[in-house]
Amino acid sequence: MPKKVLALHCHPDDIEFMMAGTLLMLKDAGHEIHYMNMANGCYGSAEYSKEQTTEIRRKEAMQAALFLGAEFHESITDDLGVYYTPDLISKTLAVIREVAPDILLLPSPEEYMEDHMNTCRIGVTAAFCRSMPNYASVPVMKPVNNELTIYHAMPYGLTDGLRNKIIPDFYIDIESVLEKKTEMLGFHKSQKEWLDKSQGIDSYLQTMKEMSASMGKDSNFYKYAEGWRRHSHIGFSAKELKPLEEFLNEKKK
Repeated sequence: MPKKVLALHCHPDDIEFMMAGTLLMLKDAGHEIHYMNMANGCYGSAEYSKEQTTEIRRKEAMQAALFLGAEFHESITDDLGVYYTPDLISKTLAVIREVAPDILLLPSPEEYMEDHMNTCRIGVTAAFCRSMPNYASVPVMKPVNNELTIYHAMPYGLTDGLRNKIIPDFYIDIESVLEKKTEMLGFHKSQKEWLDKSQGIDSYLQTMKEMSASMGKDSNFYKYAEGWRRHSHIGFSAKELKPLEEFLNEKKK
């Protein structure tokens, strides 16, 4: 039975780097995909103004979501404004109640960047509150009480901020959709030059492929892979559910 999947990461292009292979496979399998970046990408340029950068990156994200066949949801804060606050929890809660996803894909709890980790925390709390009638969302949406499974993507760079390697629960073989994942990431053209300048990343698309190849090697099964960790079901479903593992028939490491 087709499920609703909400992919929530931090900045425009984060979904493409760490989640897009899995999302493309879920879409091909007939599932309904929703796409949301917490932050608008406003500081991701050394060339354009904050306002221009916001609009450029919004359009790039919308193109990527369209390519994926996903429903696009607007960002709710500026870059470096992603804090664990009631305001952002309430706004994220509204999206979760509107979509009522069966599967929620979030960043890793451990990352190199605070914005990413805070996006994870906000997403988990908003999901936990989805059925609470006395916790108001902004805008107001009716509570939902569906069973939900949360998965965490791998961190960018595949380590935490102290360089410790993060080991996923399982891997998804993305070799069949790697070219589509590359094309989807390629919509974020404004970021290649910015990342080259700000973080010393030599090749935007090649970096993604190298991380995918590294996960494939670690899996002992695949050439290119994405890794996932499943959140505890407590507070989200009556029993442990494993929809990604079941839908995509993954081998365990």
